[in-house]
Amino acid sequence: MTHSRKLVAALAGAALLTACSEDSSQPPAPALSAPPAPSVLPSASAPATPAGRPDLAAEPETLATGIDVPWGLAFLPDGSALVAQRDKATIVQVTPGGKVREAYRVPDVDPAGEGGLLGLAVDRDYEQTRWVYAYTTADDDNRVVRFKLGRDDKPEVVFAGLAKAGNHNGGRIAFGPDGMLYVGTGDAAEPPRSQDEGSNNGKILRLTPEGKPAPGNPASGSPIWTSGHRNVQGLAWTADGAMYATEFGQNRLDEVNRIQKGKNYGWPEVEGDEDGPARFTKPLVTWPTSEASPSGAAIAGDTMYVAALRGQRLWTVPLGGGEPRAYFTGKWGRLRTVAVAPDGALWLTTSNTDRDENVRDGDDRILRFPATAS
Repeated sequence: MTHSRKLVAALAGAALLTACSEDSSQPPAPALSAPPAPSVLPSASAPATPAGRPDLAAEPETLATGIDVPWGLAFLPDGSALVAQRDKATIVQVTPGGKVREAYRVPDVDPAGEGGLLGLAVDRDYEQTRWVYAYTTADDDNRVVRFKLGRDDKPEVVFAGLAKAGNHNGGRIAFGPDGMLYVGTGDAAEPPRSQDEGSNNGKILRLTPEGKPAPGNPASGSPIWTSGHRNVQGLAWTADGAMYATEFGQNRLDEVNRIQKGKNYGWPEVEGDEDGPARFTKPLVTWPTSEASPSGAAIAGDTMYVAALRGQRLWTVPLGGGEPRAYFTGKWGRLRTVAVAPDGALWLTTSNTDRDENVRDGDDRILRFPATAS
């Protein structure tokens, strides 16, 4: 392979914290009540601490088939997952045993192009609040809303005003270990926005659960955590709180970035590992766009898992040093979202139903790889 891999050098010392190739596609039932919450609430978005780690050598279990463009995935306290169907604007609940039911329909979603019902996150205090969050494309903008399963109330708009376009809508959301809501946005097909501190596009935002700029952000009163991004669709943390994100390149290189407060990652002035002004932070890992188009990301132990759309493979990135490795190339087609469940299993979704020429029998599907024994 011809990867530009800088992982070993980037991780050589603890002080060296480093610094369009997505898809375009063609342009419901009553809500069901949420399952009862257990007495102990595992984090739905930050890393779980299971006994084992995903076993990619095992034969995966197919939990669901016939899912329509699955995008966001977030776990409820009982270990089941909420999965967003991008174009239908519905959320299905999938159990580890493979039972599927519609759990909620999100109103006022415009599913044109790469927009629609995108990322999902479950409140870290879900046991008390019952809030579920979604990143959606509305008529005029991209926004974050929240709602409660089993309720007919109109979702509450948490954050609005993000520019939308046929592509580069970002869309991944997740609660970090600090309890704040992180939002990956895209440049909405206008690259200068990524360097414009007056725009929230082409950024990673850090918000309170109520949607306000979080305390401790680089600029007081601003939601911006980092800038210079083209299209962020993967957010993940290690157990010690280090943050990573995946990013779509344009013509040359896709990226994995180590995300640090206030850093600028260079788009559109630089792409991938190009040399640029010292103020720009270089990526940790790059791949040719034909081998990646990295969307979802998850971390278990010291391994990052990256789901690749155009590359049709699952990448593993050893965060402690070493070479990334590709799994399942072409086996299930385009891979959109990867997540580590509270029990340590790896859930993986395909994204073929938005590309007619790639649809396989049973698409789109949700796969589950069991965790190894500790």
